[in-house]
Amino acid sequence: MKTTSYYPVIMTGDVAGTAAFYIEHFRFESLFDSGWYVHLRSTEDKRVNLAIVDGDHETIPEQGRGRAAGLLINFEVNDVDAVHERLVAAGLPILRSLRDEAFGQRHFIVGDPNGVLIDVIKPIPPTGEFVALYSPDVVPA
Repeated sequence: MKTTSYYPVIMTGDVAGTAAFYIEHFRFESLFDSGWYVHLRSTEDKRVNLAIVDGDHETIPEQGRGRAAGLLINFEVNDVDAVHERLVAAGLPILRSLRDEAFGQRHFIVGDPNGVLIDVIKPIPPTGEFVALYSPDVVPA
């Protein structure tokens, strides 16, 4: 199997509201909108895609219908402090404060309207025992 694309699809009861959230706060644009399904693409990187679907739509197998749960989406960015400042100013609740982690991330976490957690990350050099856990060719610098 040769994968040509990969992106998460969030199942929700509010497709339009969820799409609007990602467009407003995470700089996505709508490429396709049928009302029950919206395909979004980052305005800053065309390789970054996200979709939203009505969790009760007939195209979803009955046993899989529902809402997003237990989902954490990571957005890796160049300037996590600037994104944090912008989202705080927009009034989004910060669920995990901006912090540096010994495992090699400066990050914070917000939630989307469905309860999906969004971890906004800038890789930083790991410290202590975490350095040895990385493959040598991918240690954040």
